[in-house]
Amino acid sequence: MNKKHFSIYVMAALFGAAVTSCNSNDDAGVAEIEIPGITFDGDKDCCSAEEALQVFKFVQTVKILPELSTVVDDQYNVFAYAKGEFHTGYNELFFVATKKKNGNYVKDFTVENLNPLMLMTKMNMQHSTPVLGSVNSFNNDYEAVKRTWVSFLMPSSDAGSWTLSYRVKILGAEGTVAEKDINVSELPGGQSWLKSFKVDSDTYYLTLVSPTDWKTGSNTLKAYVSKKGSDAKKAYPLANELFTIDIDPRMPDMGNHTSPNNTPLTRQGDGSYQGTINLTMSGLWRIHLTVKNAQGQVVAGGDNLSNGFSSLYWDVTF
Repeated sequence: MNKKHFSIYVMAALFGAAVTSCNSNDDAGVAEIEIPGITFDGDKDCCSAEEALQVFKFVQTVKILPELSTVVDDQYNVFAYAKGEFHTGYNELFFVATKKKNGNYVKDFTVENLNPLMLMTKMNMQHSTPVLGSVNSFNNDYEAVKRTWVSFLMPSSDAGSWTLSYRVKILGAEGTVAEKDINVSELPGGQSWLKSFKVDSDTYYLTLVSPTDWKTGSNTLKAYVSKKGSDAKKAYPLANELFTIDIDPRMPDMGNHTSPNNTPLTRQGDGSYQGTINLTMSGLWRIHLTVKNAQGQVVAGGDNLSNGFSSLYWDVTF
């Protein structure tokens, strides 16, 4: 096998058009797919050919972030990716590591201490923002892809700028990315995925997981509840407190009509909150929220403003 790259054979119907075409002697329906820049030499610390192909295909769907990528111990490359430009609210962040000697992907690495930090220039103070708090393998098909999320409170502007830091451990070596400048844009009008509420002196944040794949009809609504700690410069982890979040979706441009068959958000085993939202048509939906504590008492939202709805809400336009 050529040491400058490796090739594996897959069904063309599964993976799409072939990189190299078949000739009359090839097996019908089979094409060769090459992954450039990788030497597959049986290194036990690296992915198999099949695993590497899955990772290679995945990273073609995301955008590399050079400012958050690094080299560790002059042996490993660590690359950071996102699905697009950073924006206010929920953003997924992915990490992939490779060995410099052969370019193949490494599964055995961890990313820790992820900390976004905003410097408020005029106020001369700093604060962080909600994060997942752990960086885990994406799923069984992508063990070599580590995934997490960050929910940015506000966009970059003349009033404040964002940096992001993390530490990486890979096969006994360690490296750090320290306070790299990043840009965070505002979400378009009609989108608002992050809101805060207070219970006594504590501040909590409600992050709506990206609703970009919602459609007309029933959708799973997923969110996270984070809690600001005593040190505002440290990333805000998931809240330990248990809540239930009632939803009341309305269309403000259509007479504030609602929809049937919605269910509250309740906490799941992975720390997220999930419920069901039924969207009867496309357009702007304002999802009014009522947060209840473990005893069923309303602690935020549900306050019946002059229009009869909650002051705590997410906006989603699709």
